Amino acid sequence: MTTTIDIAAHNAQAWDLQVKKNSPWTVPVCHEEVEAARAGLFSILLTAKKPVPRDWFPKDLSGVRILCLASGGGQQGPILSAAGADVTVLDNSLAQLAQDRLVAQREKLPLKTVRGDMRDLSCFAAGAFDLVFCPVSVTYIPEVQPVFDGVFRVLRPGGSFLFGATNPFVYLFNGADWDQNRFTVSNQLPFCSLDEMTPEEVSQALREKQTIQYSHTLESLIGGQTAAGFSITGFYEDVDDDLICRYSAKYFATRAVK
Repeated sequence: MTTTIDIAAHNAQAWDLQVKKNSPWTVPVCHEEVEAARAGLFSILLTAKKPVPRDWFPKDLSGVRILCLASGGGQQGPILSAAGADVTVLDNSLAQLAQDRLVAQREKLPLKTVRGDMRDLSCFAAGAFDLVFCPVSVTYIPEVQPVFDGVFRVLRPGGSFLFGATNPFVYLFNGADWDQNRFTVSNQLPFCSLDEMTPEEVSQALREKQTIQYSHTLESLIGGQTAAGFSITGFYEDVDDDLICRYSAKYFATRAVK
């Protein structure tokens, strides 16, 4: 069903719309957060609520070359830049990148923005970065291995990859029932959010620029990193306010090293 849809273009427009709606992941950080980061105090998210452990980053971020991958929205990139890192933000949404530029201009941060598909990092040289930071965003692409392979290439030897993802199990449940806090197992994994829609519902979702989401599998999300050549050195789970989180964590994050 999704083969005739340009997923990257559609989800870019969907996230442009999320900016207009002030989605929580599109609201830029405030001046006070930037000032705290300049003083060496910062807290950023790979997942929903739990901050990334500070020791997942170098002790001194001065001059550390960081790629914030599919991480637009004026949140993580500006904080890392204010902490001293040399930051590039790549995102497919022009509106999300505009949020990063807004903060960079407001706070006079030397932040660079690049529009692009996270599955194609060919615009960057091999070994161009010391650290790649990728929050929950592979949810919006159908295949993840090109991401992991590309990240491995653009990291220097010994560089770190910080990655957040949705636990695939949440996509087992029927979406309409989920909205009513009923957890009915009806889907197979891997899963696309269009799979459980009627043709009329698909047309409506595309017309309204709803995001198209993909579940992937734990094998592809974790095993895909090791297949690219990474060694995973850190892991944690996270929750949000969803009722499902009474039963299991909804997100996970990994730290991997090249």
